[in-house]
Amino acid sequence: MRSNASPPVYSQVAYDIATKIATGALEENSRFSGRSLMSTEYSVSQETIRRALKQLSDMGIIDIQQSSGAVVLSREKASEYIDKFKASKDVRSLKNELRTLLAQRDILDQRVMNLIEQITNLNERFTHSDPLKNYEFEILPNSQLAGRSIKESEFRQKTQATIVAIRSDGEIDLSPGPDTVFKPYDILVVAGSPSTVGKVRELIQ
Repeated sequence: MRSNASPPVYSQVAYDIATKIATGALEENSRFSGRSLMSTEYSVSQETIRRALKQLSDMGIIDIQQSSGAVVLSREKASEYIDKFKASKDVRSLKNELRTLLAQRDILDQRVMNLIEQITNLNERFTHSDPLKNYEFEILPNSQLAGRSIKESEFRQKTQATIVAIRSDGEIDLSPGPDTVFKPYDILVVAGSPSTVGKVRELIQ
């Protein structure tokens, strides 16, 4: 459920009235009516004004008198109410931001899980037979490829095969770039037709 960072309308009206009291625009012991506020300043329903005044009354800021409006009781409590309102608003804003970040994290976590699944599927493809005809070749220490990069070896040009991965020290490098350097005991996973096998073996000797 999405949380609204803004407080309810009646609470905003109560805050505004409290501000008038705290600043002296409405003095202590002065009287005002909810009906006049509703019609001249806030353009809200009578029920909204009633709830706003009740909130201020519960805080001891005003005294609601039956059929004769409200009387301002305490400027000090109005100031205290304003401070609490601001703090509450800050907390709501922070909670809303937290919910947004958590939702973004859930999306990121799902993307990570999808990538892990894709990588796992690729690893399984390399360890089992597959219709793309992948072949594996080990580079021995005396191979002419050892210490050379894919670009320097002109691997693609000389073999017409594509290096789809290199397994090295228990890790796998998918789609290695042209600057990747061949190391002894690397396992090349190569995609190509059966006719390319001999060319690859000849190149790695």
